[in-house]
Amino acid sequence: MLVAKRSRRLSRRLECWIKGIGNTVILLVSAGCTFVQPASTIPTAAPAISPPAAVPSPNRPTDIATTNQTFQTTTVVEGLEHPWSMAWLPDGAMLITERPGRLRIVREGVLNPSAIAGVPDVFAVGQGGLMDVSVHPRFAQNRFVYLTYSHGTEAANRTRIARATFDGQALSDVQVIFEVTQAKEGGQHFGSRIVWLPDGTMLASIGDGGNPPTQLEGELIRQQAQNLQSRLGKIARLNDEGSAPSDNPFVNATADAVIWSYGHRNIQGLAFDPLTNRVWATEHGSRGGDELNLAQAGQNYGWPIVTHSREYSGGVISDAQSRPGMVDPKQVWTPAIAPSGLAVYTGDRFAAWKGDLFAGGLVSQDLRRIDLDNAGNVVDQQIIPIGQRVRDVRQSPDGLLYVLTDEPNGRLIRLEP
Repeated sequence: MLVAKRSRRLSRRLECWIKGIGNTVILLVSAGCTFVQPASTIPTAAPAISPPAAVPSPNRPTDIATTNQTFQTTTVVEGLEHPWSMAWLPDGAMLITERPGRLRIVREGVLNPSAIAGVPDVFAVGQGGLMDVSVHPRFAQNRFVYLTYSHGTEAANRTRIARATFDGQALSDVQVIFEVTQAKEGGQHFGSRIVWLPDGTMLASIGDGGNPPTQLEGELIRQQAQNLQSRLGKIARLNDEGSAPSDNPFVNATADAVIWSYGHRNIQGLAFDPLTNRVWATEHGSRGGDELNLAQAGQNYGWPIVTHSREYSGGVISDAQSRPGMVDPKQVWTPAIAPSGLAVYTGDRFAAWKGDLFAGGLVSQDLRRIDLDNAGNVVDQQIIPIGQRVRDVRQSPDGLLYVLTDEPNGRLIRLEP
């Protein structure tokens, strides 16, 4: 399998071109065209490929062929208002969050026109609202569904995680199992994604709270990402009822016991790779400097002490891009793609993509297929145009890939052979 994959990579180095014929687009993006520099320098972004002029109409496939994998995209559902996340139930139904505060369900490809009752009130301002939805690994036994959302007011808000029981029609017994302990102002940088680990614990990403001039406790709020007594700018590891596992890396330190890793700006892509037991995260930079990180327990990812990013005004955030004791990103995107949603492909429907990462791009309006070597280094990228802001990407239980687009008329799009 490894020899075959290396052979495919060599073939992709032969040519880099894109051709469009009607509804058919052929993409060839090779390692020779997508140069990934070492993390100590600023890597170039993948080649800029303009998105298609129009998004495919509902249920009308658009064929896309690559050097090693042919597939088509089909719009399954439209009419979603800023959809944020999706999760499958054991019976094949799909839950979808809408950022204004609605939880929807899709059964057999049909969106139920009524929202699911019982969702807690959310602070839906700016980047805030109802965000991730996650189904407990033992849902068939306990019926637990988890939601991340922003709660509060413009002057005092925070990220929360709620657990509820879902009977197929409505949520009940809604309990807040986790929240950021410090209230902040404004509507920026809440995170937030959930991913389950094989031991039954969950990881949850929390944003740093916002951009300048937002302050907390007399300094720029983003400095909280380096504060081990703050939950801002962290990945937290929790038991399924919200407590801190006893083997968390800082459980015996002068720190918040839930912290698993720190020094993050705003992670909106988080995925566990069962093939390698690795955790991957995509993180928004400010002006450029978006990151793909190999997330590990107890590690410091540097923000805002080290960064490839600049202020939105163009000013310098930090003169350092790397420092001993801080983890360098595996990939940096400048210009920014605004990464949101991340999946590790582990299925058999797209055999050539097994083990690859798929990262959504809000600004770039595409998917990035990221090819990794055995050590977890990026060796190749491919741009798959979507034509709308990509908020989430997930692998379905049957091995297909699904995309949510973050628009007033958002879409659920399926990639299939």
